[in-house]
Amino acid sequence: MEQTFMKERKILPLVLSMSLPMVISMAVNSLYNIVDSYFVARLSEDAMTALSLVFPVQNLINAAAIGFGIGINAVVAFFLGAGDGERASQAATQGTFLNFLHGLALMALSIGIMPAFLKAFSAEGEVLELALQYSNRAFLFSAIIALGLSFEKLFQAVGNMKVTMFSMMCGFITNIVLDPLMIFGLWAFPRMGIAGAAYATGIGQSVTLFVYILAYIYRPLPVKFQRKYLRPERAVAGKLYAVGVPATLNLALPSLQISVLNGILAGFSEKYVLVLGAYYKLQTFIYLTANGIIQGIRPIIGYNYGAGEKERVEGIFRTTLKLTTGVMLVGTALSWAIPERLIGLFTSNAQTIQIGIAALEAISLGFPVSAVSVTCSGALEGLGKGTPSLYISLARYVALILPAAVLFSRIMGAEGVWYAFCFTEFVAGAVSYLIYRKAVRDGR
Repeated sequence: MEQTFMKERKILPLVLSMSLPMVISMAVNSLYNIVDSYFVARLSEDAMTALSLVFPVQNLINAAAIGFGIGINAVVAFFLGAGDGERASQAATQGTFLNFLHGLALMALSIGIMPAFLKAFSAEGEVLELALQYSNRAFLFSAIIALGLSFEKLFQAVGNMKVTMFSMMCGFITNIVLDPLMIFGLWAFPRMGIAGAAYATGIGQSVTLFVYILAYIYRPLPVKFQRKYLRPERAVAGKLYAVGVPATLNLALPSLQISVLNGILAGFSEKYVLVLGAYYKLQTFIYLTANGIIQGIRPIIGYNYGAGEKERVEGIFRTTLKLTTGVMLVGTALSWAIPERLIGLFTSNAQTIQIGIAALEAISLGFPVSAVSVTCSGALEGLGKGTPSLYISLARYVALILPAAVLFSRIMGAEGVWYAFCFTEFVAGAVSYLIYRKAVRDGR
């Protein structure tokens, strides 16, 4: 497979052709959480609250696997752009093996810490029991998730987005079919409640990995897994971690953010905790659609950067920013047009729905400007500049929003947390653009 099309095709058609399958893939991927939440919410509000409390740790596991996968993506794309196929294969082999080990370690760690972690946010015995039922089963699939995401980033790095889209859709369809069967005990399946949601998601992720493996066997790639590359080489491993660690922290920071915000909101009512959890399911759908565009352009940026096409890199950045802004404008419009229906997916309680409507309307005001932060961060990762990308995420998820949430909640009550989101995106957008420009200028 020849990758030269990444520096030869016109930018807009290229970005669209690479991004559209990823937009579909990321939208499908985000539906994992939404579908689980939809069916779990039919069990009880306690079950939905339990899912919200588990979400930060679940997000942390995914962040580690995706973040290191981004390192694989960036390094493989760079070596391919530089015409070094052997080093690209070396990066693919080492990166996938290391990510598998990360998954095993996170499985053991996450299962071990969950009882203490959950007790920090809730004293309700039923909620804690449900949360442990879900997490102890869902986390068993951590290594499988890590392998699947490594394959995803590898196929993206070589420009094969359709395989990624097909693989993720196979997993999602499996999940959506199994969810009601395993949660409610339909047909020959026993009723497993919230544990059934965990198993259904894990089986869906296993199917995705299986499809990737079949695709790798039957569809030739310009990079190959070989035993001789398993022995870590400092230079290659260093490149993988130089991008992978900051990217992991970028994606893990929301877990810290959610945990702190849960602590603030729990002081008012657990209904606010449920709403925050529901919001994150919904915003995942919106932001992952924008991130699908970012996923599509990362290998293009990395390839062109490796090939020395600096002006083309800048054109890709501008085109991407316009597209992500359009996606986020749609998210804002939906949040104002049908907020009751969106929150109603997760609860039927009238008071909780009203809290959720206020949250969506306030937070979504910052969606369009957040496209600047999302695009700058993703472009920097594609360039292999993980540390500046991390600075952007630190601004969005820690340095700005957490102090703002504490301050605004003291002035406005729990609703102040919702306005802290909007405030953060406007300030972070300006900061992100300055960081991006400085990093690109210094790189030259």
